[in-house]
Formats: sequence, structure tokens, C-alpha cells
Amino acid sequence: MTIPLPNGYPMQGSNSEAKPPLGLGQQAKQGTLGAFLGVFTPTILTILGVIMYLRFGWVVGQVGLGSTLVIVILANVITLATALSLSAVATNTRVGVGGAYYIISRSLGLEIGGAIGIPLFLSQALSVTLYAFGLAESLRIVWPGMHIASTAFIIIIIVGLLSFRGASSALKTQIPVLALIALSLAALAAGAFMSTKSPSSQHVTLSVEMASFWTVFAVFFPAVTGIMAGLSLSGDLFDPRKAIPKGTLLAALTGFTVYLTIPFLLHMGAERTSLIEDPLIWTRIALFGPWLILPGLWGAIFSSAVGSMLGAPRTLQALSLDRLVPRFFGRNVPKGKEPVLGITLTLFISLLAVFLGDLNTVATVVTMFFLSVYGMLNLVAALENLTGNSSWRPTLDIHWSVSLLGGFGCFAVMLLIHWPSTLAAGSIELLLWLWFRHHIRHASWGDLRRDIYEAFIRWALIRLSGYPLTARNWRPHPLVFVRDIEQRLDLVRFASWFSEDRGVVTVTELIEGDILNLDVDISARQHHIDQILSREGIVAFGEVNIVSSLGRGILTVAQANGLAGMDSNTILVGLPDDNKRLAVFLKVLRHLEQINRSMIIGKLEPLRPAREGVPRIIHVWWGGLKRNSDLMLLLAYLLTCNAEWRESRIHVLSVASNDLMKAQTEEALARLMPEIRIEADIEVMVKNDTDNITEIIRQKSFAADVVFLGLAAPEEGSEAEYAVRIQNLVDCLPSCFLVHNGSLFIGGLVTSSEN
Repeated sequence: MTIPLPNGYPMQGSNSEAKPPLGLGQQAKQGTLGAFLGVFTPTILTILGVIMYLRFGWVVGQVGLGSTLVIVILANVITLATALSLSAVATNTRVGVGGAYYIISRSLGLEIGGAIGIPLFLSQALSVTLYAFGLAESLRIVWPGMHIASTAFIIIIIVGLLSFRGASSALKTQIPVLALIALSLAALAAGAFMSTKSPSSQHVTLSVEMASFWTVFAVFFPAVTGIMAGLSLSGDLFDPRKAIPKGTLLAALTGFTVYLTIPFLLHMGAERTSLIEDPLIWTRIALFGPWLILPGLWGAIFSSAVGSMLGAPRTLQALSLDRLVPRFFGRNVPKGKEPVLGITLTLFISLLAVFLGDLNTVATVVTMFFLSVYGMLNLVAALENLTGNSSWRPTLDIHWSVSLLGGFGCFAVMLLIHWPSTLAAGSIELLLWLWFRHHIRHASWGDLRRDIYEAFIRWALIRLSGYPLTARNWRPHPLVFVRDIEQRLDLVRFASWFSEDRGVVTVTELIEGDILNLDVDISARQHHIDQILSREGIVAFGEVNIVSSLGRGILTVAQANGLAGMDSNTILVGLPDDNKRLAVFLKVLRHLEQINRSMIIGKLEPLRPAREGVPRIIHVWWGGLKRNSDLMLLLAYLLTCNAEWRESRIHVLSVASNDLMKAQTEEALARLMPEIRIEADIEVMVKNDTDNITEIIRQKSFAADVVFLGLAAPEEGSEAEYAVRIQNLVDCLPSCFLVHNGSLFIGGLVTSSEN
């Protein structure tokens, strides 16, 4: 049962047949084609095509019967793995208009879908031209003086006119073609068994240059890449979830069986030299020769052109509905009618490509685009399975390793066929992805990328929990509490600087009140925080929490925030104007220490503009008796790692009660700094009986850019008095941070091995 969501959207991942809203690449109409006519017929006719008729004999002649069978098995293993992946995806969700593009965009996002979909459309359009050229060249066998370009032009127009009549009418013309191909295969078998060729003739000395195994494999592999022909018509199918796997797998297995049989027939019917040198060797072996072979050859090529002419407009239509290309290509397509504008554009591109003359290079790049689509389909199925997506419930389930093998095979074959074309196709897709990433809206449906991230995070957290946290690998994960983020942007920015891309920053707006009676749109407020962070270029996570009181709210959120060793361990708050509020912070400080959280209270002034050649100054007031000094020094160092503070100088200042203590402190700091590899200037002062420590700090640090001071935990009941002392201390100081180290980082900047 589908649980309805607002605006009538079905719950994602349900098994219901409810359809997504219009405009998401799927039309609100049901097709009429079944598995045989809509999937099996176009798929098997694309598989049993021009390579089978014109290049299979050359393959057998080049590498022999045994190696040919290896090539056939290896190529079909990749194809069958892709067919299984495609079928698994199709049985998990309803496949809308656009076939492969629809699957990829709904799983990996619109950006990747568009980067694959546009080249896919162009490849399908150019395939019409390629098949037309192939058919024109084969017709020259009968009419040697025929002009190839003109003939290809006429063939494309005929294919286009046939496509305008509709997919159902066009596909019905392929049934006689299927019969012609079956007849040609029977004629080949009869001729092979009747052949009088001597078996010893297979061992004759060849004068032609022999090709390598992988070169021959690259020539043969395009013969088995037609499994997507039926998928392209997904929007015209009555029940795509059943028709696609049934028709695709049946076509793939049928093609595999035929391709395992043909090498034996060619081996029996002709000598090796003839197999290599004569591309029309089938007409020499088959019973009745060209009379039965050529109609099958011409029909196979023509039907492949029709399949491409039908598939390309539907890919364009899906891209249009997702607003990746102009919307008029996908709008106002009546039920049961063809996307006329899409067919027109496909026809125009196909006719224009005729004038390129030599399409060999284009043909190779086209093959690369098709293989990249197949590889992506396998990758989608593997990742859906591996990430543990709860919505992955295909009725035809396969192991993820099968899909991964198919994907790896597709990408490996791309490199084997022609690595420069592979790089060219990959570069085009990368540029399209970069364009769409910055210029399109985010999709309104969930996709596979979140599942990938969650699976990786889970894997990492499980392993992270097995390693104890030490001073060596401690890092701050700041949790910043604010009333209004726009009023505390400087504090949030310092939290980001302290994490220095090493930790996770969380910004939490606390709203005091009763959550049952408070009228606050938490989602809208959180979205506002995220917008502010994005505008300011701050990498942080925004949260909104409603709490009964400030103190309890800080403790509750600080205790709950984080996950499995990635807890928010450093709490940042701004210094309030109200001493009562500051007293609450000081009271909370003791409890934060009990849950291993450090606390930093920041008093911030406008940052002085950086001057060229004049470094910013960071003062760290070193006490030495508490754990705070090491954390202050670490935070100061992390601050200098940012571009804004990179040329800054750290000054470590300390106050001693006598000369002996001064010498000991200087010696300890001089020994510590090289060990911890932090460059800092050291200054230790002796305090006279009449000197006031507050005045010493003010006099020394009034010109600094930022000051770090230790923050003690006051005795219970003395928080208000301590708050007054803090205000008196920081009143005349520049930006400063009061630091209390309460985390598992126990102040050991020097590791045990260094000690």
C-alpha cells in the first residue's frame, strides 16, 4: 500500500504502481507494446546485425575457432551481466520515457544523467547515419555504380518517414526482417554442412598480416551491444517492469546461442584465407548464396536504423521533461503519438551527418558513448545493492558482483577498442557534467548518491570505533550555539577556522520555550541557516533546537550531537552582554567537562584588515598548571593554517612569580615548541607584588589581533562573581577566546613516542 505524502506524491521506494508527477521524465500515459514486439524484436535485430554478416568470418579466420569461442563467451558475459543489471533496475522501479537516461538520472542525479543522456541522444541519431552508410555500401554488391552518400540520404528519409507513423507500425515491419535473418542463418547452416572444403586447408600459410587477440575482440564486441534497443522504447511499453527483463534477457540469450553456433558453421564452410579476405564469405557458403543472405543483411541493418530513429527522440523527450534541453521537445505529445519534434531533430542530425563523408572516427566515439551508458547501468545496479538501499527490492535480484563485473568489462573494452576515443568521450561527458552541476536545479527525488555516502560513512564509523582516541589524532569538532546566526557570523567563522577542514562544524540555534506551544517553523529556520552558511562560504551543518532552558538545552544538545567517535567535542558560545547569561555558561561548563566537552567563550571585535608585510598577532597566555594551555596553543596553530591567518605570528606569554619560576618556564617552553613543531615567540614576565595580572594582560595584548586565555571552572555558587571578573578582564581586549579544556584531549601535544 502507498502511504500518501503532501501534494499526492507517493512514498519513495514503495512497490506501488503510482506514478511520479509530470515533468520528471515520465509521461502520465501507458504504452501498448509488449515484451516481444517492444523489446525482444528491436533488441535481437540490433544484436544480429552488420558485424555478424560482414566481420564474423574475418574474426574466425584471424584467431581460429578456439579463440573465437573465447571472444564470443567473454563479450557475451559482459553483455549478459549488463542485461541482468538492466533487468534488476527495471523490476525495482517503473522505467519512464528515456530508458537508460531515465534510470541513470534517477539513480545518480540529473547532472550525471544529463552528461550521459545528451551524448546518448547524439549517438542514437548518428547511429541512423552509420547504419544508412552500411546499408548503402552493402547495396553496391548488387549495383556497383551506386553513389553511397546519396543512397544513405534516401535511406535515412525512408527510415524517418516510417518512424513518423509510430513505434508500433515501425516495429511491425521488423517481424519480416526477423524471418529473413532466421532464413539466412538456416541457409548458412545448410551450406556449411554441404561444404566439400578439406579440413587440412585450415592450416595454409597466410600472406596477410594477422591481428592480435584484443584487436579482433574490439572488432567483434560492438556486435553484442544492442541490448538497450528495447529499453529506449520504455515509455511505449504496456508493462515495462515485466517486458524489459523478459525481452532483454531472451534476446541476449538468443544472440549468445546464435554467436556460439556461427563460428562452427564458418569453420566448416570455408578456408581460413577466404574467411579473412572475403567480407561476404556468407554468400559463398550459404545455400542459394546471396539470394538468402543479402535480404537478411539488408533487413538487419535497416531495422537497426529504425530502432535508433525511434530511440533517439524518446531520449530527447526525457531530457526535455527534466529541463536539460528546451522544453518544447517534450511537451504536448498526445497519447499514443510520436514526439514529432524529436524525430524531426533526429532526422535533421542524421541527414547532416551524411555530408561528413568518412564517419569512421565518429563511429568509434559513438561506440564509446554507448559503452559508457552500459557501464553506468551496471554501476547503478551494483551500487544500489552494495549501499543497502532499503528501496532496492527488485523482483529479479542479482549479486552485486555480477553488475560490477559487467561495468568493469564495459570500461575495459572501451580502452581496448580505442583509448583516444575513450578519452574524447569521457572528456565530453565530464564537461557536460560540470556544466549541469552549476546550471541546473536539484532533483526533487532522492538518488543513489546519498546511499553511497551513508554506506561509506557507516563503513568508516564502524572502523573508527575500533581505534582509541589519543592526543595525536584528536581534532576539534566545534558545536556553535547562537540565538541568531546572522548576529554571530564571526563566531561561526572562527569555529570553521579552528576546524581547518579537519573537523565537523555544527551551528545550532537555540530557541527557549515549550515545543508544544511554540509556533516555529523549524524546517524553514534550518533552511535559512543553511542559506546563510552557503552565502558566506562556510562549510558547516545547521540545526534548530527548541529547549526548555538555556543551560539544560546546551547540555542536552552537546551530549546528543555527534556519532560514534565523531562527537561535537568543542562547544563555542559568544560572550553575552548580560552577566546572568554568562553565569549560566559558567555553570554549564562544569557539566560539559563531565561529558568530555571543552568550552570556548568568544568575545569578538571587527577583524582588522590584513596589511601586506605586517603579520597578524596571536597571543596565547600560558598558565602551565591546567590543561587549557595546550588546547589554546593547538587552536592558535590551527588558526594559522587558514589563508586568512597564514602569515600570522604566535606569541606565547606567561607570568611568573619570581626569577626562578621565569627561568623554569622559559626552559620548558623552549624545549616544548620544537617538539610540537609549532613556531612561536616566547615571553615570560615576572610579576611584582604590586602588579595586577589583569592589567599585565591588557597592556601586553591590547594591540593583538586575537587573544587566547584560560578559563577555570568556578566553584558552585560563585559563577556570578566569576562572570564579573571575566567582563572586567576582556572589556579592553581585542577579540579573545576564553578556553576551558574538558575533552579527552588531555593537553598532551607531545606524543608518547616523542616523550
